[in-house]
Amino acid sequence: MAELKDRLQTDLTAAMKARDDVRTRTLRSVLAAISTEEVSGQAARELRDEDVVRVITREAKKRREAADAFEEGGRTVQAAAERAEGDVLADYLPRQLGDDELRDLVAAVIAETGAEGPKAMGQVMKQVTPRVAGRAEGGRVAAEVKRQLTA
Repeated sequence: MAELKDRLQTDLTAAMKARDDVRTRTLRSVLAAISTEEVSGQAARELRDEDVVRVITREAKKRREAADAFEEGGRTVQAAAERAEGDVLADYLPRQLGDDELRDLVAAVIAETGAEGPKAMGQVMKQVTPRVAGRAEGGRVAAEVKRQLTA
């Protein structure tokens, strides 16, 4: 079993004992999403840590988008609840790349591939995406690649 999934389950038990409703609700939701992912497809499988990180990243993105939507709708209490769940999920994700780190990584890939112009965006993204691996949101990476290729 993935170490990260074990940690999530252990932390869920601790949160339940501590009566931490936000953490309990969030961890239950994430573990349900992981279980769903494990049984989707042709055959049931056990997820590796990288796959669990991908699921947590997807769940964190859902929380951010929901919080923004609630905020736009003037529902600040629900927005705060979604952000609190996102903060819980952030504890289980790798450290996010800073703007400088992302810029340097993209510049290095562009130099390696010799890519020029906006048409090479797919080529660069194909090389950058595995190196970023959950440490930066895809939209943020794409924006940086586009910025450097059009500059």
